[in-house]
Amino acid sequence: MTVITVNTLTDRLSLDQRRALAQTLTDAVLVPEIGQFVPAARAGFQVHFVEREPDMMAIGGLLLADVGPDRDVMVIDVAVMDADWRREVRAEVIERVLAAMADACGLDKPSPAWWVNFRVIDEGSWGSSGGVLTILSLLDSGVFTEEKAKAIRAAISS
Repeated sequence: MTVITVNTLTDRLSLDQRRALAQTLTDAVLVPEIGQFVPAARAGFQVHFVEREPDMMAIGGLLLADVGPDRDVMVIDVAVMDADWRREVRAEVIERVLAAMADACGLDKPSPAWWVNFRVIDEGSWGSSGGVLTILSLLDSGVFTEEKAKAIRAAISS
């Protein structure tokens, strides 16, 4: 289970870009999380697009309304269940998220003012289906590779 929230200026992303990002951002996290690409696993991911007016975002102590239209500011928040999130796996997700954003925006590389927050929600702190959900209950779903399931079990038990 993952929630990806993309915070941008109003009208920064077109409907077609959001359609593409709904899938590419999902896959940017899905593959490192479960260890393989399984389209059925996409059901456990949500992508939210939040738009803000230029007078509701600031960078460097200045409202974007006062800086001008050249500042391309975004914050992408990735919230994941506690699992196998070693430093290198988190780095892979962040790089894949930024690459997906750049691709959707038709850029060779991400803007330095696009920031990604990667948050791990502690075991026992994710609610769904009327109760608390644990990543351990999802390991037998068939979407995780054996290697990834073993790594997750080890990470959760430590």
